Amino acid sequence: MSTRENMRQNARPDADDVLPFAATIEVRDACLCLHVQRAARTLARRFDEALRPLELTSGQFSLLVSLNRPEPPSIGSVATLLAMDRTTLTANLKPLERRGLLKIAVDKNDRRSRRLIITAAGRSLLRKAYPVWKETHVQLEFLINPGSADILRKSLMSLS
Repeated sequence: MSTRENMRQNARPDADDVLPFAATIEVRDACLCLHVQRAARTLARRFDEALRPLELTSGQFSLLVSLNRPEPPSIGSVATLLAMDRTTLTANLKPLERRGLLKIAVDKNDRRSRRLIITAAGRSLLRKAYPVWKETHVQLEFLINPGSADILRKSLMSLS
């Protein structure tokens, strides 16, 4: 059998191997994961666009906000808050560290642990970014039925 014939034969699956198209429609219409992912991407694009003049992404804004605490947080606590694994978080910290917006320091009490310290430049940028976030957030809440934003927040928090 030629390669072309083999490919043609493999392109036509057995009827028993085919997921019915109705299942595709069901997933498209009902899948919570799909709808949350689509909404998250749409929201991230809106915030990314709003924060672009400050050279921040929505993810970087969230990361900087997570450092805005009375005491510098550990990498583990920030990873937990942002629902990220430590490796991904560490990769996301690097550009902010290069920009001088945060420092990574050894924990004084546990030399194996690292603390994330927002710098003066990071705090200044966060002060500029917060009103942009706030305005964008208000605009987005107006797109949701009145009172629904709180219900949505509570529902999403119950999943995470």
